Amino acid sequence: MAVRRITDSIRYRGGLVAAAVLPELLVSAVTVAMRHKAKIGAFPNILKPKTFNERVLHRMLFDRRPILTQLQDKYAVRDYVRERLGEGVLPKLYWVTKHPSDIPFDDLPRAFVVKPTHASAWYRLVSDKAALDRQALIERCEFWLTQNYYLVEREWVYKHIEPRILVEEYVNDGTGPDPVRYKIFVFHGNARIIEVGVGTPGQARCGFYGRSWDKLPAFFPGWREIDGELARPKHLADMLAYAETLAGGLDFIRVDLYDTDAKVYFGELTTCPGGGTTLYSPPAFDRDLGEMWSA
Repeated sequence: MAVRRITDSIRYRGGLVAAAVLPELLVSAVTVAMRHKAKIGAFPNILKPKTFNERVLHRMLFDRRPILTQLQDKYAVRDYVRERLGEGVLPKLYWVTKHPSDIPFDDLPRAFVVKPTHASAWYRLVSDKAALDRQALIERCEFWLTQNYYLVEREWVYKHIEPRILVEEYVNDGTGPDPVRYKIFVFHGNARIIEVGVGTPGQARCGFYGRSWDKLPAFFPGWREIDGELARPKHLADMLAYAETLAGGLDFIRVDLYDTDAKVYFGELTTCPGGGTTLYSPPAFDRDLGEMWSA
């Protein structure tokens, strides 16, 4: 029934999706719907989205604005950020290449970050290059370059990103190998929610905060929560202002930033958080975020 409704009724902003696109779109729709069912426990209403996850899925399937691809491209987005905030907020770019074997390791600082332009959560933080297996890292980068992340997650924004490898400045906020990650949800130009991750991704402690740094009664089931009070970021006002500047003209974007004693650093922009399958507790938080998007 769900599949028939999708094939019979797929529309975007009142216009029928081109017939030539339908087979691929159908594959993506069924894939993400089944994934949502497995993770959330129910099939999503993709055609008339209400929750945040459903709105993410709707964007993944139907929103083809070229700007979204630029924002998700970890190299192209640097121009976008530079135009709006200036060079100072960007981590230094040491190298960009399609040929990982030409990375000038000897010229790089002791610590740096290596990541592909066209994927999410793929990166290598090198804290001490003296202990680095360079050949293993080159091979990992070469593997990344062969992958199309769109085929992994069905997020259209990744489909046409040019695969490249970036070597960037390691941002050290003094909290450990992985800096604290501030992920600011900006709806219609207004920074509303801050998701915070402390520690190594995959093992991190997480929590949600309001723009006044009030801790919200929401969390990710199965993830460790942030215990007790988490110090207010030194440059919280700057982070909120930067996020709203970068989000200007967009219905939704998540702006990921780092805060250090000296200043705020840009991390990345995220157009489709969690691929539309993030489990929130309480479940009403998913709907609350969806209402912020639709407001």
